[in-house]
Amino acid sequence: MTMELVTGATGYVGRHLIERLSRAGRPVRALARDPTRVEERPGVEPAQGDLVSGEGLEDALQGCSTAYYLVHSMGADTDDFASRDRRAARNFTRAARAAGLERAVYLGGLVPAGGPRSVHLRSRLEVEQILLDGLPRSTALRASILIGAESSSFRILVRLVERLRILPFPAWRVHRTRPIAERDAVEYLALTPERPDTEGRSLDIAGPDAVSYGQMIERIADLLGVGRLPLPLKINQTPAASALVAAVTDQPRGLVRPLMESLEHDLLPRDDAAAAIYGLRPLGFGRAVERALADWERTEELAAR
Repeated sequence: MTMELVTGATGYVGRHLIERLSRAGRPVRALARDPTRVEERPGVEPAQGDLVSGEGLEDALQGCSTAYYLVHSMGADTDDFASRDRRAARNFTRAARAAGLERAVYLGGLVPAGGPRSVHLRSRLEVEQILLDGLPRSTALRASILIGAESSSFRILVRLVERLRILPFPAWRVHRTRPIAERDAVEYLALTPERPDTEGRSLDIAGPDAVSYGQMIERIADLLGVGRLPLPLKINQTPAASALVAAVTDQPRGLVRPLMESLEHDLLPRDDAAAAIYGLRPLGFGRAVERALADWERTEELAAR
């Protein structure tokens, strides 16, 4: 079996994907700026590298058949994450071509009908295009909110429910999306190299349930067993709201604001072609939340319980 490279190996999705690949006996090279943070697993080889600077990329890509691109800079640099991500994607494609690698698997974000309307989603789409142009056999998977105990988006929603008895619901509360369970997103990624029909394509991956952001928050409150009073607002006020949300949820404002800007439109998949190609039946929203909360409580107490 040939080596597979996972960039962003110490990040949320990267760690779970490496665990999945290791369980399947697939050799993995785990790329991180600090390889000492890569968890020891059978068949996993840590490697040092930095996509933004380009350091170590060509060496890490040598001998790899597929590379998973799971890196983004949002939250690390409040004002400049889009240019950092652009530079990282270009460095990666140059190094991949030099190493003879033809295929990458990228996890990006769902895009509103009519195109991206936030800096966050425009950047995700730009990275997707750089990878598909530079490595034409690549596959881009687009997802909305991942439902998992370590997902930043999910943790923000849970912390809001946990810490606020009155929940301000901005105008974006009515917009809908189709969140996907962490387990299912990781499975889509792991299966992609085994699906020839996905080469050179951009595919949307999603759970089966279309829910509004307001409904998501209400459902999380129900599953936590707490009563919360919704306070509907007629405006978004994203700049001010993101500062409040960042303070309440202990998340960086540079992460929260771009995410909240992405909520101002429906984020729904273009079609359900991916589920048919992969043969998967993703978990529904309620079941995904139940699993995520159970995982959360294995390592950290939820005060709302």
